[in-house]
This record gives sequence, structure tokens and C-alpha cells, in this order.
Amino acid sequence: MHETLPLLIETDFPALKRDKLTTLQVNLGYRCNQQCLHCHVNAGPSRVEEMERRNIDSVLEFMASQRITVLDLTGGAPELNDHFRFLVTQATAMGVHVIDRCNLTILSEPGQEDLAEFLAAHKVEVVASLPCYLEDNVNRQRGKGVYSKSIAGLKKLNALGYGNEGSGLALNLVYNPTGPSLPPSQQQLELDYKAQLGKQDILFNNLFTLANMPIKRFGSMLISKGQFDSYMTLLRQSHQSSNLSTVMCRSLISVDWQGYVYDCDFNQMLDMPFLHPSIKRPHLSDLIEADLAGSPIDVADHCYGCTAGQGSSCGGALS
Repeated sequence: MHETLPLLIETDFPALKRDKLTTLQVNLGYRCNQQCLHCHVNAGPSRVEEMERRNIDSVLEFMASQRITVLDLTGGAPELNDHFRFLVTQATAMGVHVIDRCNLTILSEPGQEDLAEFLAAHKVEVVASLPCYLEDNVNRQRGKGVYSKSIAGLKKLNALGYGNEGSGLALNLVYNPTGPSLPPSQQQLELDYKAQLGKQDILFNNLFTLANMPIKRFGSMLISKGQFDSYMTLLRQSHQSSNLSTVMCRSLISVDWQGYVYDCDFNQMLDMPFLHPSIKRPHLSDLIEADLAGSPIDVADHCYGCTAGQGSSCGGALS
């Protein structure tokens, strides 16, 4: 795999500082039942990295001390972590809103047959990746048979109330372009998704459009195809300064499976640690009592992926 950090580290991206911290994003491990082309984590079935219980305990301690309101769980497939359900149960008992970044096919994996019911019982928000409403496009990007399993997963969630107005069970979908282009209008694409999936009686709340980041598996593919420079030019030329005030790193920090801290999930994958005045690679346990407001954010050229066009974040478009 081609390394992309050397191509990104020299940057003129504007300096950023953190606002009040509200969200803790935790990568519970790189193991996944899928191996998607666009995956910036390089997750897959053969990965064995997984967060241990002692680091789960640090997550809970940090959230209590910092009064975190949102816990955003990602992976890999976060549900495959042995401590996933313990963490969700403890976090929701603290009044923390939990987001599960779910690939949908995990709902039909052996041993996960009751996962959807567990998520519903704890009112976990499901953010599900579905890069297109067309079967061929999904299977091309995520693997043969993924589309039908994803549709089955959506129907299972709908049957429990997910996506239904007034149920309190949020179901949001995520779109990624299939190649080196920016996402189309989030508002219009959401209407298209609802129209097409509605033909299969599928309901969801919102569609989040995310730009593909030029890192890990997707970045390596761009280099192999000679498209890396042109994609970076597109991101730079599409930069909108108005998006800088709402980029996700201003209110979020990211924690890897070992408990180390980064400004965002993308910096985590590039091994760009959280900037600390005295600790080279801070662990979450080092920051339990720290005041993080006003701390500098480590930036590089990939950050243009968050400010290009309508903007991009884990919660979709910024503008």
C-alpha cells in the first residue's frame, strides 16, 4: 500500500483551534466483516486490533470527567469488539447519546442476531453506510452480496421503529462517491435516496454525504491510478473558508483502539497524534482532567477534504 502522509504533510491549510469538546469518537478496532474499497481505515476480516477493557474504562472515566454528550463508535465494525455492548450500556446509563457507525451487514452475522434489538433498547443512533441506492454500485464498492444484506439490515431496523418519525430511534445513511469526485448536493441526494429506497418500503431520517479522504486504501488507489494529484487539486480548488467554523475537529477528539488520542479519525489513520505541550503521544488517560478548549489542531493537506464544496464531516455536509 502506498503511503500518503509524505504527500500531505506540507500544507498551507489554515490553522485551527478547538472549541468546547462535546463528542468523543472511539475506534474500537479494525476488524470488520467487509473490506470496502473506499475505507480510510483499511479495515477487514483479517485485522485483529481491538480495544481492551482497560481502555474502555478510560473512555468511561474521560466522558464522566469532561461531561461528554456524544459517544461516536466506529471501527472496523465496532460491534465486533467484545466490550461493545458493555460500553454502550454504561454510556447510555450516564445519559450520553451513543452513535453506532454500522455497516448494516453486521446485523446478519452469526452471533449478532439480536444486535438490532440491543441497539433499539438503548436508543442508539445508527449511522449506516450505504454508498448508493443502486445494487451494482454498492456491490462494486463494498463487495458482492453486500447490497442485499444491507437492505435486509435496513428492513430489520425499520421493523423495530428505526427511521420512523417520533420513535426516538434515529437511522441515518452515509453516502461516499465511488471515485475521485466531490459528493453531490446532500439535500437533493437525500430526496433521491428516499424516493428509491421508498420503493422497497425503507425509511430513514437523514442522508450524510462524505467526501473520500486521500488516505489509506482510497489514497493508495489514487496513487496507483495516477489520480492523487488531480484529486488534491480538486479539493484545494473547492475549499470554502466558511466551512472552517464547523469542521468536526473543533468539538471532537478521536481515540484509537490502544487509547491514544488524535484530533480526528483521519489524523488517527495518518498517525498524526494530538498536539500536547509535554507528551509526544498522549493517551486518553493523560487527558482525564485536561481543559482542551483552545488547544491547537494538527492539520495537513487532507483537511481540504473536510472544507471542499459543501464540506464534509462524520455528520455529513457542513453547509
